[in-house]
This record gives sequence, C-alpha cells and structure tokens, in this order.
Amino acid sequence: MARRAVLFDLGGVLFGPGLQHFLGSCERDCALPRNFLRKVMFAGGSDSPYAKAMRGQITLSQLFAEMEEGCRQHASASGIALPPTFSVARAFEEMAAVGTVNAPLLRAARVLRRNGFKTCVLTNNWVDDSAGRLFTATLMNLLRRHFDLVIESCRLGVRKPDPQIYAYALDALGAKPQEVILLDDIGENLKPAREMGMATVLVRDTETVLKELEELSGVQLLTQEEPLPTACDPSDVTHGYVSIRPGVQLHFVEMGHGPVVCLCHGFPESWLSWRYQIPALADAGFRVIALEMKGYGESTAPPDIKEYSQEQICKDLAVFLDKLGIPQTVLVGHDWGGAVVWNMALFYPERVRAVASLNTPYRPADPAVDIVEKMKTYPTFDYQFYFQEPGVAEAELEKDIGRTLKVLIRSTCRGDRLPFALNFHGVRERGGLLVGFPENPPASQILHGPELQYYIQRFQKSGFSGPLNWYRNMRPNWHWALSAKDRKIAMPALMVTAGKDVVLHPSMSRGMEEWIPQLRREHLEECGHWTQMERPAALNRILVAWLEGLPPRRPPGPRSPGCERAGPCPVPSLLPGSFGLLEFDWHLYSLIFLPLGFDFYLWGLIFTFRV
Repeated sequence: MARRAVLFDLGGVLFGPGLQHFLGSCERDCALPRNFLRKVMFAGGSDSPYAKAMRGQITLSQLFAEMEEGCRQHASASGIALPPTFSVARAFEEMAAVGTVNAPLLRAARVLRRNGFKTCVLTNNWVDDSAGRLFTATLMNLLRRHFDLVIESCRLGVRKPDPQIYAYALDALGAKPQEVILLDDIGENLKPAREMGMATVLVRDTETVLKELEELSGVQLLTQEEPLPTACDPSDVTHGYVSIRPGVQLHFVEMGHGPVVCLCHGFPESWLSWRYQIPALADAGFRVIALEMKGYGESTAPPDIKEYSQEQICKDLAVFLDKLGIPQTVLVGHDWGGAVVWNMALFYPERVRAVASLNTPYRPADPAVDIVEKMKTYPTFDYQFYFQEPGVAEAELEKDIGRTLKVLIRSTCRGDRLPFALNFHGVRERGGLLVGFPENPPASQILHGPELQYYIQRFQKSGFSGPLNWYRNMRPNWHWALSAKDRKIAMPALMVTAGKDVVLHPSMSRGMEEWIPQLRREHLEECGHWTQMERPAALNRILVAWLEGLPPRRPPGPRSPGCERAGPCPVPSLLPGSFGLLEFDWHLYSLIFLPLGFDFYLWGLIFTFRV
C-alpha cells in the first residue's frame, strides 16, 4: 500500500533541542546529578507533572510550580544543594531562546506536501500560560501555515505513546496505518505506532532522517534543487473587503502580525500571484496584505476608464489604508503594481515607510515628448496600443480565459516554453496578442492545477475590461506624473530586476539612483516577467533581508495601529538636559489637554513632536 501521509514530532524533530537533551543540558549547567530533573518531571508515572501537563490537566505555569517543589524535595532527600538562582521557569525560557526550527526537515515537509502527501505535526505539548507564551503561539502559528494538520496532546487529553492519539491522527488524516510514516526522537513513542502498522523513523541526525524518509516516501528530498516555498491557499487566508466609496470596493487577503507590508499585483494577475511570499513574510514577522487590484476578481470593476488612472488608483489606495487604520506601510509592487507603489512614494510619501518594485523601473515623466509618441518608439509596447480600443482585446482574451492565461503566464525555463515565444512586436498587424498559439496549450509550470483554476474563476467574474483599462490612461498618467517630475523618492527603496524579462528589461532601470538616493538593487538573471512565481525562494530571501534591514520605525501617534507596545509610546525627549527616550503617557496627555479644547490638544502635539 502506497504511503501518503507523514507525522512529524515537534520537540527534538522539527524544533530543537528536544526535551531530553534540554534536561541533560540544564543539569550540567546547574551542576546537578545526571537525571535529577528527569526523575522529578516523570515521578509518578501517569500522574507525573509531565504526564498531567501533556494531557492538559495542568498548565505550563502549574508544571513549573510542581517541578520547583519536586526539585526542592528531591534535593533535600538526596542531600543536594540547589544553586541559589535555580529556576525551572527561567530554564524553560532559555530553552526557547536557544531553540531553532529544523529547516531541512521543514523543507522536506514542504516537498512532501507538494508531492501529494498529507503532513501532520503530532506532538506532546502543554497549555502555555507562562510569561513566554507568545513564543509558543508564534511557533504553533508557523507550523499551522506549513502543515495540513497540527495535533497537540493537551487538546485531546491523551498523549504519546498512548495508542489512542495515533488512532486519532489516522482518523483526522483519513489514512490507514500502512499509509503513514511517523518521525519521533523517542523510541517509546514509535513502538505503538509500529505495532499498528506505521513505518517509523527514530530521529537522531537530520541527514540520516532525510535518507530514510526519502526511501520510505519515494520522494526525492536530498536534491540540491531548492524546493518551492510554502504557498498559501485561498481557503486558508483571511479575506477582507474595504468600501472605498459607493460603487468601488477593494478585496484583499492578509496574514501575520507586525509591521504592515502591502503587496500590489500586475496584469493579468491576482493577489494569488503572491502566494509564495505571503507565508514567508508573515513567518518573518510582518502583517502581509495582498490586494486584489481594482478591476480584478472580487474587487469591483467600474466601467469608467478614468477610474483606472494612476491618480485615482493611488487615491483609492490611500483611502484603503485609512479605512484599515494603517498610517504607514511598506509597499511592494510587480508590473502595474510597481507603477502604483512608485507613484504612492511620490505623491503620498507620508504613507510609505519603504517601497519595492519587481521588474517595473521608475522614470520621472519627460515633458519634452508626448508620452504616446514616446511609447510608439518602443516596438515591444505595441501590445499596449492594441489594448487601447475598448472591446477589441477583451473579445480575444475572454474567448478562452484558460488559454489566455496559459499562453501569457509562463516561465523562461526550457521545459515551459511553447513552440514559439510570445512576441509583443506587431500585435496590431497580426490582429491579436494570441494569434498563432495553440488552441489548447499545456498549463505552465508556474501556474497550473488549483491555482490556474482560481485565476480562471477570478477572470470569469471580473472579465478583462477593468484590467485593460489600466492601459487606457496613458496621457492622464503622464500629465499627473509631470506634476512630480522634479521630486525624488527619499525613503528606502528596492529594485529587483529580472534578466529574462523581455518587456521590462533590466536596462530600463539604469540611472534610477539619481532619483532614488536610498535605492538598493537586486538582480535575478534566470528569471522572466513573473518574478514572484518563477523565483519565489530567491525573491523571498531578497525581500526578507531588505525588510529586516530597514531603519527602525519612528514612534507612531497615540495608540495608532502601528504601535505594538502595550504601554506608553516612546518619543524623543525635549526636556532640557535629558537624553535617550522619554516614556510619553498619551492617556495622561489627553486628560490634561483635551479638556482645554481639541485645537489646544493638536497644538500641544505639534509642540511636543517638533524637531
């Protein structure tokens, strides 16, 4: 019977060090006899502090208390002197601080999942009510994003090695024992699973585990090729809708907690084009918001072409941020989304903490040459003139949406090429963008299966008029850009170019440093236009490194959504002779100034924050 599910233990497998290793290390650090802590933790068998915590009968803080008392009693009975600073709670906090996720095994779980395996974390775990409970919450949240299922003993009232917990896991997975592989670092936990018919792997070192797992699953896990990052599924993310004004609504998805990063897609795409970036950025500690741009999918598609001018799109985005209570965000855009984020940085710089563009370069508007005439000098942009007449391109692209997407969205890999490449020259002369391509082309390597079907459903709902209307504002966009032609983009910025993008070629980005002093560049040579889908792992590394290297945010206003402190927000002290940060109590400030009138309150703010 073919195997189709893998169960991973947490401590000692996906996260290290394991409990046994930790207890031994703690004993050495505290100069305690070997197995001293183990005897206390497991004293009483099924009624031991550990067993009760794993069944959820006591919480972690109660486990600490019982262990502290047990250690004192055991030390007294054994004639052992505990160190004056001995603390079980502190020892567990230190374990969390030095612990790490086993990245190779996490990658293996991703590969298995992409090859049709169900993946599950099956862990003996406690209910964490300790001071360090945020760590547990963050770790479990990360695991739930990367695995199909997470099963914790404390939620079931039964723990490993009780056969009941394995039976529960099998039922939850809908699998027979012979279809399942179990990884654990404790032999006692493997025995009942093996007796039930599961294949088991005792975890000692990662390389050996990967070899055994590869043999048992039949999936290549030791390849040097980088696996695709975890992708989010439309059903596993939070969807939101913001009414911008009557008749205009923007749909978005979000994940994570922390500083806000907004992702803006291009043509003809969807928020789902960011499916590999959303979990990665959320895992890195950001609140990720991926917009479905106006005219696409569940965002409304007003018929008026002027609704799709860059000026109106940016106004809408500012209102979007207002209604979500987001004063400032990092903006990341691709293709048309790149144009949007550059314009937001120019016209709404106070709303943009930092800005990044994939493929789309920034160029200030040139007043010397009419934009339409200038565009005509670039043969590659002929398709944009084909898009100008309402109804013409719509008829071609909407005739068979699946074919349209399979022709347009392809990687530059040799195995993903159609009989001839997409040619953007002479589109009007040929009579269409898709002329000459097969009627039923194979799905591309970067958009297929459920993701392709999701795209098709989105365009069946919205049609192509809205997306094409973005191209029908050449002169309005140019006139608006001319009003900012002498401005510079002052905030930190990132430009990611792709070597094989035939439309937005890297050469178009030359000289951007003149207008963007804080520009950082990254380049992906073996990448075409669809950067976030073609090279997702490399792009994720670039984005996370850039985001983590941004200057610290300046303190936000009173209890703004950006202020993650539980207490008063720190502001630069203006008191004579003082230095560092003053803890500014907004509640006290409001009690003093608001009774004097709102104008006085605002005057006080201006005076306090003057620089």
